[in-house]
Amino acid sequence: MTIARLRDRIASALDDGEFRAAARGLSVRARFAVGSDAVAVAIADGAAKIDTDGDGPADVAVAADAATWDAILSARPPRGASSFTAWQLANPAVSVAGDPLRIAQARPALERLVECLRAPDRLPAPPVRRDPTGIRGRYVPVRAAGHGSDLFVEEAGAGVPVLCLHTAGADSRQFGALLADVELAARYRLVAFDMPFHGRTLPPLDWDGSAYRLDSATYLAWVAAALEKVVGEPAILVGCSMGAAIALVAAAERPDLLRGVIALEPPLRSPGRRNPYLAHAAVSGGAHNAAYVRGLMSPLGPEGHRRRAAWIYAQGGPGVYTGDLAFYSEEFDGHVVGPRIDTSRVPVTLMTGEYDYSASVADGEALAALVPGSRFVAMPGLGHFPMSEHPDLFRTHFAPELDRMAGLAGTGDQSPR
Repeated sequence: MTIARLRDRIASALDDGEFRAAARGLSVRARFAVGSDAVAVAIADGAAKIDTDGDGPADVAVAADAATWDAILSARPPRGASSFTAWQLANPAVSVAGDPLRIAQARPALERLVECLRAPDRLPAPPVRRDPTGIRGRYVPVRAAGHGSDLFVEEAGAGVPVLCLHTAGADSRQFGALLADVELAARYRLVAFDMPFHGRTLPPLDWDGSAYRLDSATYLAWVAAALEKVVGEPAILVGCSMGAAIALVAAAERPDLLRGVIALEPPLRSPGRRNPYLAHAAVSGGAHNAAYVRGLMSPLGPEGHRRRAAWIYAQGGPGVYTGDLAFYSEEFDGHVVGPRIDTSRVPVTLMTGEYDYSASVADGEALAALVPGSRFVAMPGLGHFPMSEHPDLFRTHFAPELDRMAGLAGTGDQSPR
């Protein structure tokens, strides 16, 4: 990759409407270096232009060698090269320097700018017949962890019960494509709910307004209450990210409530996901957090689904995402939880997307080794939010595992990894 080619790609990206929208109110200078050569972008309140002085001071400075840039801008970049946030958190071959606050303020614009630098190899998948009119929504009064709340619940289909747990800072809309799946709804009773403080489940009325922070005991209490009061019978528990983590905790502590667990993007240990700019007076939480999680998605998914997956995060309550990460990133430890799971009582399958750097494929394999009798499935071309960022491709991996889990429920008969 030469600096001239990079400059041309950046210049073309500056006309993107989504980038311009993300840059509203932003004034920042970003420099991108290829070896000793550099090109700069000056952004002033949404207007962006190439700055001819590539050596001038920069608020955000990105540097990599030519081979790394070639990988970054390829149609199918490797994990860690796929997004601005991945460069910052998971790619030692890329240097990202600058004041952390300025980087946080610029993240939405820079994340989109990086997306526009390549023509990704969008991965096809067989079409899926969906009917969202079959999804039923309701509120269910539930009391858990010393508080009462009206949980918002979505449900579709009939058959083996499957309870879906959303990711940190999100809500059950992440499972909308799954609940609308006509074929799955013919065999399964698919249920998803919004945790308190998330989506359409409001904070408890006795909340004192202090900072929200989730812990394992509270989380497990709400999940157990949903299984008992909403589902009403043992279910297959499908959780993603922090939902995967608590599903494994439930397998260890409440196997009586479960038919099995499918943990999507399960962490082994995931420190570093929490940072002060997820809830900060000088940073737009909705814009920043949506961009922060967009960096965890596969670059190969349909753009419309990727935008919707990020949109859920743009609507999160103040401080809720970072409060959830207190459990996911600081408390959960697969080394402790994994060995406590008895897969002869609760079959366990772990599934991880190729582009996930928060809970990587290597982490998933290591976690599976800590859960004797579990099964691990890698999902090429997917990221940290597979059920929402590319639901059709996700289904090709998930549906066979769900059918397999339903057939194994209560037997503990897991085939070797």
